[in-house]
Amino acid sequence: MEEFIGKIWDRWLTRQVTSDFASASVNLTDLQAELTLYYRALGGEPGKTLEPADARKVRLRRTGMQRVAGSHQRFALPWQDDRSVRLPASLAVFSSSRLNTSLYYWLVAMAARLPQVSNWFRDNQQAVLALTSSYPGLDRQYKELVAELMALRPSTEELPDDLRRQELAVVQALRNPGLLADLPSSAFDCFPVWLWLYPTPPNLFSVPVSTARSGPDSEAEERSSGQQTLQQRKQAQRIDDEHETDGLLVFLPDSLMSWTEQINLDRCQDEDSDDDFEQIANDIDLITVSRQRKATAAKVKFDLDLPAAENDELCLGPGIRLPEWHYRQSRLRPDVCLLQPLLADDPEPVTLPSQLRQTSEEVKRQFSLLGLERSVLRGQPEGQDLDLDAWLDDYSRPFRDASRQNFFLDRRQTHRDFCCLILADLSLSTEGYVNDDCRVIDVIRDSLMVLAEGLNQTQDEFAIYGFSSVRNNHVRYQLMKNFGEPYSDLVRGRIARIKPGFYTRMGAAIRQSTRILEMQHQTHRVLLLVSDGKPNDLDQYEGRYGIEDTRQAIIEAQQLGITPYCVTVDERGHDYLPYLFGRDGFAVVSDPTQLPKVLPRIYLNVSTH
Repeated sequence: MEEFIGKIWDRWLTRQVTSDFASASVNLTDLQAELTLYYRALGGEPGKTLEPADARKVRLRRTGMQRVAGSHQRFALPWQDDRSVRLPASLAVFSSSRLNTSLYYWLVAMAARLPQVSNWFRDNQQAVLALTSSYPGLDRQYKELVAELMALRPSTEELPDDLRRQELAVVQALRNPGLLADLPSSAFDCFPVWLWLYPTPPNLFSVPVSTARSGPDSEAEERSSGQQTLQQRKQAQRIDDEHETDGLLVFLPDSLMSWTEQINLDRCQDEDSDDDFEQIANDIDLITVSRQRKATAAKVKFDLDLPAAENDELCLGPGIRLPEWHYRQSRLRPDVCLLQPLLADDPEPVTLPSQLRQTSEEVKRQFSLLGLERSVLRGQPEGQDLDLDAWLDDYSRPFRDASRQNFFLDRRQTHRDFCCLILADLSLSTEGYVNDDCRVIDVIRDSLMVLAEGLNQTQDEFAIYGFSSVRNNHVRYQLMKNFGEPYSDLVRGRIARIKPGFYTRMGAAIRQSTRILEMQHQTHRVLLLVSDGKPNDLDQYEGRYGIEDTRQAIIEAQQLGITPYCVTVDERGHDYLPYLFGRDGFAVVSDPTQLPKVLPRIYLNVSTH
């Protein structure tokens, strides 16, 4: 009965204090693709992405009902840093979903105009003036949002003097931006201004909660079905709790127990120790990361960064030192990465699996229609056109041989001046399932085999490599087929043995592939990347750093006349791939199970343009 009455009380109290319009709520994920394009069009930094903002604590003067309900303490406020633009995961500020959608677009426009906030009150006004004066459509949009927002602001009659002055200044700055330079001080924060961006939250360093636990298997779990991943990024700090004296409690023994009475209580509660860690992470503002890695005996788990030597692939040489791009320093730092070429040790030769034969035959028929390069042979006895140079040369001779009439041009299809290096992402995220029976790595394996069958049909020069990484000192670069090596059952055996590796240090793998392609003599050279996610690793490579390094590696390849092209099964590929590969340099496959059929078609399209 107590629980039943408590639920009724909670629902009633929530309805009394809520200030959101839940029925008109708009989600960021539904508009992310459009908002990203809008941000780029308004001149926003191309390396930034749009991400959900986590709720931050705000010191508001709350009503009595709000204090009882414990509400209006935390708000997902819009802000940005050098990595991404953080917007609320959902907006229910206005009673109309159209206005909430318009608010998202306005905040994106503000983020493009105001990349950094130093003086919150003054900088936002200047950004509003710049946008409304440059874009008349945004001026009308801003005035409509301000008119609706004024009705939602707290009444100044009920506020103390300091808050009244502050609220009046905010209202005047919204209606007539640029008139006021300073915000009056107050003991409390002003009510959130949803049309403005907030400064970057003070943080020691930012850690994604979804990757807070160490070990290479965390990336694969992100794609597992049914698992919820926290998208916000939290503030974090490290503490050193390795001192042996930690944990000592000092107290007076006399205060331990003065009087006690034993009472037998039967509490109907869940004694399960598995807490809702996602909800806990959502509620925490500052996450403290301990250096002391102790766990209970029931939860001991060992995550080995690298497999045992006897179970690993064969290393080819001591490794290759490669540079890496540091976008903050705007320079290429030499010898940062160590790339280790690997080769499958004694793979068992296999034939093409029976379930792929029908698809392979269809691909071979498509590739058989692929036009070859035309070469012109001069001075031929027959052909499609006259060779006037050969005729004039024969006519000018003092003695002509009437039996030799080699006066024709013969245009023949002889070969394709084309080569391709296929680079497969073998990170541990490929262990995730695309359906009940098939994993991402299985789809990639089948796609490589089917595409290789078609390339063998056209006799195109091609190579197949795979990559994964564990930080910058161990980038695994796995050889499945090299240029000049015939396609055989042994190559199929190497492809059949691929398995999920670790993380995705994409820049180093692209640079090594570029070096290999640079040594090929063909005129048209393509680097075809097959991936399932964005660049990331355990160190700083996660986020903007990895994106910028990958982009720089792609630019280096393009400057050498190589055409990079990416095929991904990542549903969010549209958010970052245009910045990396350009508007026409990538393809997103919405159904991963169709990749074996789609990848050869993409190759045909790339190789004929």
